[in-house]
Amino acid sequence: MTRVCVPITVESIDGVAAALADAGEARLAGADLVEFRLDSMFTGEEPGEIDAAVRLADQTPLPCIMTCRPTWEGGEYDGEDTARIALFERLGTADRPPAYIDVELAAYTRSANLRQKVNLAVDHPKQERQVATRLILSTHDFEGRPADLTRRLADAYAEPAVSVVKVAFRARSLRDNLELFEILRGAPKPTIALGMGEFGLMSRVLAPKFGGFLTFASLRSETTTAPGQPTIAELLGLYRFASIGRATKVYGIVGWPVGHSLSPAVHNAGFDAAGHDGVYVPMPIVAGDDADLGYASFRATVGALLDEASLDLAGLSVTLPHKQNLVPMGADEGWQVDVAGGSAANTLVRHDAATSVHDTDAPAVVSLIESAIGGLTGCRVCIAGTGGVARSIASRLMAEGATVALLSRDEARAAAMVAELARGASAAGNAVVAGDPINEAASVFMNCSPVGMEGGPAPEGMAFPVDQMAAVSPDTVFFDTVYRPRETPMLRAAAARGCRTIDGTAMFVAQAEAQFAMWTGQPPAAGLFARIVDESLSG
Repeated sequence: MTRVCVPITVESIDGVAAALADAGEARLAGADLVEFRLDSMFTGEEPGEIDAAVRLADQTPLPCIMTCRPTWEGGEYDGEDTARIALFERLGTADRPPAYIDVELAAYTRSANLRQKVNLAVDHPKQERQVATRLILSTHDFEGRPADLTRRLADAYAEPAVSVVKVAFRARSLRDNLELFEILRGAPKPTIALGMGEFGLMSRVLAPKFGGFLTFASLRSETTTAPGQPTIAELLGLYRFASIGRATKVYGIVGWPVGHSLSPAVHNAGFDAAGHDGVYVPMPIVAGDDADLGYASFRATVGALLDEASLDLAGLSVTLPHKQNLVPMGADEGWQVDVAGGSAANTLVRHDAATSVHDTDAPAVVSLIESAIGGLTGCRVCIAGTGGVARSIASRLMAEGATVALLSRDEARAAAMVAELARGASAAGNAVVAGDPINEAASVFMNCSPVGMEGGPAPEGMAFPVDQMAAVSPDTVFFDTVYRPRETPMLRAAAARGCRTIDGTAMFVAQAEAQFAMWTGQPPAAGLFARIVDESLSG
């Protein structure tokens, strides 16, 4: 069983009581053990520091790891090793010693004195002790994968006194997780293998799938001890860590960035309600201004994840800016591509050895608009945006008989997209370049751009100048694909004018429900996704 460990920083001798209180909270939250980080407290110079550490080990409500990390390996301790040796000796010979002492591999192998004293601490002959202190040898790199990682691991495993080997380095991409999983699969001794930073979250969440000894989770978001560390509430609640096993199927949200996405919350809740053995995690893939480089990165990363059979990757949601990359990858790989007339897709499905690509955004939009105004034949929909998502939605609306008017700051780009849409054989409607938006007459105005998005390029902007538009009435519908915030400036202005509105959460829920059904073969529990979204956005 992979354990959950909550790291607790002990700020000072006076902070021992607070650290013990945090250990109690960690126990109530579901932690299996705690790590007391002593390096902020311990200087090796002040009286009472070692006694404070012994008190922590004696009074902790959970088994504990004692760590005094030096500055040269990412910690706060900048004193001599002789003082740390005295600390380890006292802890190891205490009446109630810690369950583990964590020592850096580099310190342990370069100092015969430290090695000898640590070995005595973890092999103390006092008979009445119920459990001996065990040794964790650890190696960290906060910059990236160490070039000599293989040698470090071999050196650590070769030490007779070591009980657990720990490796942690800053993940540079999702692909670094695959090497960490390989380390766990082939480990000759209990091993902790974790990627730091946002690219390494997968290694923390999926540790049970590959037999990791433990993973770390902070008690609170502000008390993390390594970049990318989730809270214990997120790990046990959002990601359902306790239910992850060797056979668990993996799903994820691919995009850049993805930290704001509600997809992990809805899909993990859906898996739980349906009894589906799956876990859904964020999967960031970097994208810059160079579209070719972005596609190359996307294809290489997704391909590597799919090729790793032990990962059991069964489905992906693909969001901006990679929606435009999924269709060409599907074509290049010879997968089934089920995207009627569109150039963007948001769903990958992997059943056995068969991979397919789908779009659930456009069908969700059509369904929501039809619910609001009835049939689309002869309807005019004005769309702001000319990206892949806008094109796929426009193509689907035209297939249903609507006229689509495209609004863009770049009229040449809008004209090129109109020409492209006009060549679509399945289109029953028309595509035109929108004129002056102030005088545009349409039944539906839809924003498919990031304008109005929280954290976007124009969070206070409106894709359509609602306050100035002449041809709107209470029957006019304003539809925003943005869901953070739920009420964008455009929707707020439209509501103030008495118009009908559809917010981005409605589209998000509808497309997510369709994805879930594709992956699991059944729809999610009725109303579950909408409730999760409401709770997440109002929390």
